[in-house]
Amino acid sequence: MSSNTPMMRQYLEIKSQHPDAILFFRLGDFYEMFMDDAVTASRVLGLTLTSRNKGAAEQVPLCGIPYHSSQGYIARLIDNGFKVAICEQVEDPRDAKGIVRREVVQVVTPGLVVDSDNLQPKENNFLLALTAGEEGVPGLSCIDITTGAFRLTECRNLDELRSEILSLDPREVLLPGEGSGLELEAALRPVLEGRLVTRLPEWVFEEDRARRLLLDFFAVANLQGFGCEHLRVGVQAAGAVLHYLRETLQGSLEHIRSLSPYLAAEHLILDAATRRNLELTAAQGEGRKKGSLLGVMDRTVTAMGGRKLRHWIQYPLADVARIRARLAAVGELRDKAGVRDELREALEGVHDLERLGARIAMASAGAKDLTALRASLEKLPGIRAGVAQLEAPLSVRLAAAIDPLEDVRQLIAEALVDDPPFVLREGGLIRDGFHAELDELRLISRQGKGWIAQLELQERERTGIGSLKVRYNKVFGYYIEITRTHLARVPEDYERRQTLVNAERFVTPALKDYESKVLGAEERIQALEYDLFQEVRRQVAAQGSRLQGTADALAELDVLAGLADLAHEADYACPEVDESTRLHIEEGRHPVVERMHLGERFVPNDVLLDTEENQLLVITGPNMAGKSTFMRQVALITLMAHMGSFVPARAARIGLVDRIFTRVGASDNLASGQSTFMVEMTETANILHNATPRSLIILDEIGRGTSTFDGLSIAWAVAEYLHDQARVAAKTLFATHYHELADLALTRERVKNWNVALREWNDQVIFLRKIVKGSASHSYGIQVARLAGIPAAVVERAKEVLRNLEAGEFGREGEPRLARSRKRPSAPNPQLSLFGDGEDALRRRLEEIDVSVLTPLEALNLLDGLKKLV
Repeated sequence: MSSNTPMMRQYLEIKSQHPDAILFFRLGDFYEMFMDDAVTASRVLGLTLTSRNKGAAEQVPLCGIPYHSSQGYIARLIDNGFKVAICEQVEDPRDAKGIVRREVVQVVTPGLVVDSDNLQPKENNFLLALTAGEEGVPGLSCIDITTGAFRLTECRNLDELRSEILSLDPREVLLPGEGSGLELEAALRPVLEGRLVTRLPEWVFEEDRARRLLLDFFAVANLQGFGCEHLRVGVQAAGAVLHYLRETLQGSLEHIRSLSPYLAAEHLILDAATRRNLELTAAQGEGRKKGSLLGVMDRTVTAMGGRKLRHWIQYPLADVARIRARLAAVGELRDKAGVRDELREALEGVHDLERLGARIAMASAGAKDLTALRASLEKLPGIRAGVAQLEAPLSVRLAAAIDPLEDVRQLIAEALVDDPPFVLREGGLIRDGFHAELDELRLISRQGKGWIAQLELQERERTGIGSLKVRYNKVFGYYIEITRTHLARVPEDYERRQTLVNAERFVTPALKDYESKVLGAEERIQALEYDLFQEVRRQVAAQGSRLQGTADALAELDVLAGLADLAHEADYACPEVDESTRLHIEEGRHPVVERMHLGERFVPNDVLLDTEENQLLVITGPNMAGKSTFMRQVALITLMAHMGSFVPARAARIGLVDRIFTRVGASDNLASGQSTFMVEMTETANILHNATPRSLIILDEIGRGTSTFDGLSIAWAVAEYLHDQARVAAKTLFATHYHELADLALTRERVKNWNVALREWNDQVIFLRKIVKGSASHSYGIQVARLAGIPAAVVERAKEVLRNLEAGEFGREGEPRLARSRKRPSAPNPQLSLFGDGEDALRRRLEEIDVSVLTPLEALNLLDGLKKLV
């Protein structure tokens, strides 16, 4: 370092304090980046890479950006997973003795973005901390610095932790940088992909240190008041979050006023596979809101309402009383259309109070943020008047929680002009009449400028020089300019200041006196306005808890009004939610599919599931007939009811559900080395280990990822297990192409057969989209293949092969003969029947069988043989 210039030594010293961030080093009107930072930034941002010390043996890579357009560049670096440390000049170069002093004033990371231009309005931006306790219990804490929402929880296992990570969708994750943290990172690698992982020393996660940090920050004696005293591992993670905030952010954290614990038992649990398969917040394969449940349900008109709705979808309630309270509020708003419309119209004018409050508390808010807050507060009396017309207990509670904040509104209205500038240090912020000294300085400034104009007129008359002008520049201040042709008329009291090619510049004692007053007043005005603005901002920030409470109440009202509007427009019904284990939906519809323009009318369907007679429904029928849509709509209607939303059905009774499981679709997990079938079996194992009689299970084509016999055997055994194990015994929809599973209804009392109705016409299938009792006799796969455009020759050959298979075209050793010949006489199928060829062999075999020891597959094949014998 000693061989570098003083400026580069300063740069290297500051860079050493932020080794994992790209350092924006302020040099005049530019942010400069050097060495590795310059190479990285030039690649990501498309900047020209140059070098310092050109011609020297050791050249330093260099690139830069104008400081006034830095936000866009910072956003692109953050989106690519980088941190940015902003280093500013913290003293006036004119006052510097030697090199200008510089300091890092802000570190921007993906999890700590506060600039609204770099945020999605209706999505939280979470920073997450993870750790594993001594007994392997994962602890989690998350914060959205833009709203102040600070939460923690403990998960029962890694699967539950993975689900939480996917639900919160954090942009940055904090982990211990050694020991258990490395093991945790390895186990979570697939769900951490694409997120910035920041590794902290292990001592940051120590329980005693984390607890002390939280107690000091909230100024409390213990954490019992927050309800998280017993969540030891969660507290460790929360302490790590707070440590990181203090080390990284330079602004105030006063808007973080509470620490909220939450547990899985408080919500309907949705694992990662279920969230993905049900497309709750994003459509599969597209990652977009459109085509998801959120895309259909979001009628919110505020950003904070949009975030609240997303949270409700991701964390449905598991408490009947709270669900019914929401339903009552939605129902009243649906019925009172006038009140609902007025409320939604008033809410449209409300800005994002949560994020405004956070920026104000962190001293990063500008004057336009405060005027936006004032405009929003002006809407509150009308909103309160509208809510006052509602009688539902939840609406009444929310109305009481709306603080009109009249004192805050009045302060901003009296202090700030209606349309303040973006720049805070150049004046024009404060309204006339707000501050006596400022008004006096403004008067001096205005009078001074008028005096200058009057002086120009007087001097023209006195000298007889019509072209005389009084002008101003930043170097010389005010001066009198006279062209060379009139220099002979210059009075003796003029003092020459500057000589130009065609003119001379002069000053007078009177002009110098007024200049000092006017220019001094201008500088004092700008400084005083900035000080006054900061004081107003501090006073508003002091009311942050009131603002936060009001924002939360408005967000909830926005969601309730949006759900009511959707229920009215889409003809949704109020579900009856109770403590039973019964699930009965009449004329249910898929909330997303019914709103798509698919060229046909959506066909509603009924379903009845319980734990007494209709626990497991085996659903058969061809592909494209609607099995998956039907099963998903049952799951979505159940979830919507637990949110407190009306549902797309004529009527619904929804017994409280603790978890929704889905095993749908085929996908590899190459990152963890898992094949499609392995993923299928892993998800199925998770269901069998964690389901309870209060769970709802959606299974689609279990066993299809392996051979026919293996797959059928697994599907049969899984269905039996779900029925027979009292610990599980969950309500289940089981779609399959294995028609043999229909025979389960003969041996298991709570298994029922349903199928998707269709009609055949001229070798074509017509899908009726109706779920009816009974099992399907065929899969109609060949007809579906024709619809997909499979060549006619392939379709015809497939029909021949199918006829041979159905006729039992197998050799005595169980090998298919269809590969050797297209046509053979019909014969019994030993591979399916287990009995060899011929009726006599079947009779002899029946006499030898002890049916009490048959496996499910053997029993299945026995039934098949008996059918053929009959």
